[in-house]
Amino acid sequence: MTSRTIPVDPFVLTVFGATGDLARRKLLPALFHRDLAGQLPQRASIIGASRRVMSRGQFLDFARQALVDHVPATELSGPELQRFLDRLNYVVLDAEGDEGWRDLAELVAPQSDLIHVHYLATAPSLFQPICERLSRHGMAAGNARLVVEKPIGKNLESARLVNAAIGAVFPEDRVYRIDHYLGKETVQNLMALRFANALFEPLWNSGHIDHVQITVAESLGVEERAGYYDTAGAMRDMVQNHLLQLLCLVAMEPPASLDADAVRDEKLKVLRALKPIDELNAGQLTVRGQYRAGASRGGAVPGYLEELGSTDSATETFVAVKAEVANWRWASVPFYLRTGKRLASRVSEIVIGFRPVPHSMFMPAAGPVSPNRLVVRLQPDEGVKLWLMIKDPGPGGIRLSLVPLDMSFAEAFNVRNPDAYERLLLDVVRGNQTLFMRRDEVEAAWRWVDPILEAWRATSERPKPYTAGTWGPSAAIALIERDGRTWLDDGA
Repeated sequence: MTSRTIPVDPFVLTVFGATGDLARRKLLPALFHRDLAGQLPQRASIIGASRRVMSRGQFLDFARQALVDHVPATELSGPELQRFLDRLNYVVLDAEGDEGWRDLAELVAPQSDLIHVHYLATAPSLFQPICERLSRHGMAAGNARLVVEKPIGKNLESARLVNAAIGAVFPEDRVYRIDHYLGKETVQNLMALRFANALFEPLWNSGHIDHVQITVAESLGVEERAGYYDTAGAMRDMVQNHLLQLLCLVAMEPPASLDADAVRDEKLKVLRALKPIDELNAGQLTVRGQYRAGASRGGAVPGYLEELGSTDSATETFVAVKAEVANWRWASVPFYLRTGKRLASRVSEIVIGFRPVPHSMFMPAAGPVSPNRLVVRLQPDEGVKLWLMIKDPGPGGIRLSLVPLDMSFAEAFNVRNPDAYERLLLDVVRGNQTLFMRRDEVEAAWRWVDPILEAWRATSERPKPYTAGTWGPSAAIALIERDGRTWLDDGA
């Protein structure tokens, strides 16, 4: 089976912060792959805008090196590389001053009939000045669209200010708040599994599901992001956006359609239904940790404080939370969330744990009857596993085993798995907001997270230490085992 490639309308994409890490690692390779697949029309063009002084030729060299570093060499051997580079231009621009804005306006003016996409791959502090200057120079009107990266604020109050600054220039239907996790193939397949199969949706409730686990684990440390990370921590960096978005997709009611607002309305209801966690119960329902020196991938690695270059920090690099959705579908079903740096392996997955059968008719010698579970793996090796009980083959009576029905997307469809940014960038061009967060979603997530952060600030307890290369502090294990459950570290 092969994937279908549908070209998009002609567009001009301006990347602010075009010489930064995000553009180099993700945006330029994603756009190249879509061009390689034949999705970019002839008139599509890409403009890099940054404060770094360089000529167009130097920017092309920068882009070429980014592709060499992040695209397989076999994909760079044909004429498509030069075709892509020919689409690029560059403007030296000061986001908070006047330099370069007239040059940018003159560059896009001849293409005023095209879709204009402004991608802010910058610090959030630059969102407002960039939006104001786009408006001042006539580049925010018509079908111009704005893409912003997380974080959208650092709490509810600051998120409202960021949203207000953006909203003063761009109406909500032209704002795309990107969460790359929502662009992953498996995340969208979660909706297909639920809503396109009679097998699952009748069971998708507290009568049949015992609990849900959502894990986003990284084996790397903070590395070059240490400065930013120390002002954010795992709760702001991962839970408030990525993990809560995954929770919403698991828990939401069936939308009437895949219309963007229909889907986002249902996600918003989930966020508003989350039981509050505050200073009264945060000690029982949350765990935060910070990694110490240890071993990862066979070698010694420093602790968080060493990477930060500091002797003291209360920033959490690990979070585990027991959350509950207070509605009829999910009453009494816990959602266990965990994320962290320097964990035992890099894995992102959702585990739906079903309730055990009410009665086992098998003799003890057959072995235990384990509950079924559905494992949706986002990375690495995207795919779905449904764990079922079967009889071991052979004579001599019944012996039971828990085995998976395993579908790897790479093997099942025999196609390259596109990066999330490839899908999301072209969804912006298409005007499809389904996989992007709406303003009220962002603010509802902060409304739930803020009391947890305030509870942590109010206590003298520090993040619990854990050794790099493990699965976090022992308190995170106790969090789930108090309920008679256990973390599933590998979907097994």
